[in-house]
Amino acid sequence: MSIPQLTTEQLQAARAAATQARRVRAELKAKVRTGALSLSEALDEAAGDDVLAHVKVVDLLKSLPRVGEKRATAVMEKLDIAPNRRIRGLGRHQVAGLKAEFK
Repeated sequence: MSIPQLTTEQLQAARAAATQARRVRAELKAKVRTGALSLSEALDEAAGDDVLAHVKVVDLLKSLPRVGEKRATAVMEKLDIAPNRRIRGLGRHQVAGLKAEFK
């Protein structure tokens, strides 16, 4: 089975959609970084949005103030969240754990 060949228009549309998705995800992380959104609010927003559900958990945690690679990794290990996990892949106990950790 081979990859279907896309027309130039389809390629351009796909690129535009991917760029828009990256922009939306970056906006979410920027809001968390500036404090406009709490982690809890960001997780709730991502739960209802297919594009935001693709944000990596570690990237979202690192966008929080005073959370770097070490703390993000430690929290994820404590809550048994895989390093490559995306928001969509979190269980309800993991979400609850993250919300409790970063009140």
